[in-house]
Amino acid sequence: MNDTTAESANRRFHRIPFDGQARIYSSTAMWDTEVIDLSLRGALVRKPMDWPGKKGMNLRLELRLPAMVIISMGVLAANVTEDAIGLKVERLDFDSFAHLKRMVELNLGDSELLNRELNALGLGRAS
Repeated sequence: MNDTTAESANRRFHRIPFDGQARIYSSTAMWDTEVIDLSLRGALVRKPMDWPGKKGMNLRLELRLPAMVIISMGVLAANVTEDAIGLKVERLDFDSFAHLKRMVELNLGDSELLNRELNALGLGRAS
């Protein structure tokens, strides 16, 4: 089993397609990028041609949504290929989490599936 297959088999969070623009920020620079897909735990973005980063780098990702909504998250470059960067969410403020959760909920179309993902994050409802 290759790394990609093993990673997919272990994934607990459904990815949703996201056709939108985003920005990646380091402590010293900024790059425009396109989001390929999102989950409650991360994002896959197109690797900017001039991005000098590497796996393990701490970054900030900003997604720009309609109506001036911005989802901002602290992320870790968890996987880097020639064309894409897999980002793992490390920090997310409440408003950004609420917007991201709503996007995932609308795309999944299954509240039970969303509840399982929230439970995996330790954010499910107490019984």
